[in-house]
Amino acid sequence: MESEGAIPLLNHIAEVRKRIVRVLIVFVGGLAIGLMFARQIYLYFMSLPPADTIALNVFNPWDAIKIYMNFAILISLIPTIPFAMVQLWAFLKPGLREREQKASLAYIPFAFLLFIFGIFFAYFVVFRNVFRFTTEISANLQLTETYGVSQYFSFMFNLLIPISVLFELPVLVMFLTNLRILNPERLKKGRRYAYLLLTIIATVITPPDFVSAILVGIPLILLYEFSVFLSAVIYKRQLLQEGYERESLAA
Repeated sequence: MESEGAIPLLNHIAEVRKRIVRVLIVFVGGLAIGLMFARQIYLYFMSLPPADTIALNVFNPWDAIKIYMNFAILISLIPTIPFAMVQLWAFLKPGLREREQKASLAYIPFAFLLFIFGIFFAYFVVFRNVFRFTTEISANLQLTETYGVSQYFSFMFNLLIPISVLFELPVLVMFLTNLRILNPERLKKGRRYAYLLLTIIATVITPPDFVSAILVGIPLILLYEFSVFLSAVIYKRQLLQEGYERESLAA
């Protein structure tokens, strides 16, 4: 009996491993494509402020390779995140009703759009304001700023990648609510832990000053609250649908 019970578990583990491998293949493929277009994306960011007004220097022979890899990873995440959600959906699909399958699958394209929006928000709102703040501090201290290209873009990517990934939170919550993995009550109960985690993330990815952490932390907390609201809307719709189905069966 125990060996028979272990077979489905082993099948599930094999299925999870297969889907993780697929996600890794897409990530590596995206990385290869990212390396092809890294220079063009790099030049685009160099044409934007504040990079267009400062001189960037190379302090290490590996700096150029590091820049290429950073841009390649950013590009690779664009197809990888929605594809990973497709794989999660496909894994859970056998246990879902047909309506739940369609509803949850419909959110995946929005994951792509939110990631792109997160990149633009992280750069044009967060990064530029944080960079302006640090530049003003340097000017007040009468310091001469000399920027290394690796340090500049590492600073930028430390903001862009975590924030753009966290912008997936509303879609992910809606997706998991449709799959009945999450519900608004669970999210509300975990609110203080989520706030703590988001605050830690905001503190880690920003310079060690209160203003930068607040500038990043508040949007992340608002994203969480918006996700709770969306989860409540979907959950209420699910309960109403179940009520209609029960009434139909009773009739």
